Amino acid sequence: MLYQFITIEGNIGAGKTTLAQLLSRHFKSRLILEEFADNPFLPKFYENPSQYAFPVELFFMAERYKQLKEMLQQQDLFKELTISDYLFTKCLLFAKVTLPEDEFRLYQRLFDIIHQQLLQPDLLIYLQAPVSKLQQNIRKRNRPYEQNIKEEYLERLQETYGSYIRQQPVRTLIVDVANADFLHNDSQLQAIIEAIEKPYPIGLHHIQLS
Repeated sequence: MLYQFITIEGNIGAGKTTLAQLLSRHFKSRLILEEFADNPFLPKFYENPSQYAFPVELFFMAERYKQLKEMLQQQDLFKELTISDYLFTKCLLFAKVTLPEDEFRLYQRLFDIIHQQLLQPDLLIYLQAPVSKLQQNIRKRNRPYEQNIKEEYLERLQETYGSYIRQQPVRTLIVDVANADFLHNDSQLQAIIEAIEKPYPIGLHHIQLS
């Protein structure tokens, strides 16, 4: 395998977890899934973003750091590949959207201290979808606290992700998932698998799904 640590990222509802699970099953890899449901502030945040933005983001950062630090330090002799459905940097991207400037500066100071201690992915797969598709997926998975996510919030996250992806010196595969259905379309999943098995230089690379 060319890569030892692959991370899948994208906006809320892009299909990160589904694809991570399918790829992990195919490659028989170790799988790291974000434990977002354990954040006690998340339902409160969607009801009152201004009041709960800082605790929700701080909790996420602490939990993501703890999970990645523990998982990536463990050497699994039987699995040479690890696949994760989130990038630690998403902490900073979400905080940039949700926090006022003074709180964001404090948050970024904490992030910078923690971030340098973590292993970065060899390959980033970014799932790109229009907001209408994200909303459709959010409704379909029917998590109660997500049903009131505003379109404006998803659009701001979309812009923040896009800016980050364009600026970072990371080996990145951008996949248009506007019409993707990895669970029921084997050819689309196979296209991702084949793409992962190829070498790429640092930079952006696009995958077209039929």
